[in-house]
Amino acid sequence: MLRRTLVLSAAVTTLLAGTSFAPAYADAAEPGVIITNGDRVHVSSTPPPTASAHGWWKKVSGPGDKARVTVDLQVRNADGSWRTVATGSKIVKQGGGSARRANARKRCVNVNRTISWRSVIDVDIIGVIDSPEKAVTAPQSLRCAV
Repeated sequence: MLRRTLVLSAAVTTLLAGTSFAPAYADAAEPGVIITNGDRVHVSSTPPPTASAHGWWKKVSGPGDKARVTVDLQVRNADGSWRTVATGSKIVKQGGGSARRANARKRCVNVNRTISWRSVIDVDIIGVIDSPEKAVTAPQSLRCAV
């Protein structure tokens, strides 16, 4: 799942919100664009059986060299709603790879029962106001119940 986000400066955010422009925002960073991405939830290859998901970001343009990437690992409830069962967060530079991504993990309690999993990924560029959108990966049916 790929997400492009417009990173808004404080000045632009203030103007879009309909409030008056304050001189304190004169030195705010210019807007930019990032891509939020993540892999599909999977059962980790290393024991014990664990549902795992990763999230990362890539800068297309704009300010900021580091971001807090947060991954929420979710399971589908019987009523169709989604419930977060684990969260992982890490401050990383853009790019992905094992050193530049966040991870969320949840140990499987029952590997004989199949349930639906997904992850929700949020990227917050350090020191830059951005939009609230999050990337959501496609649901995966895994033999990993919690």
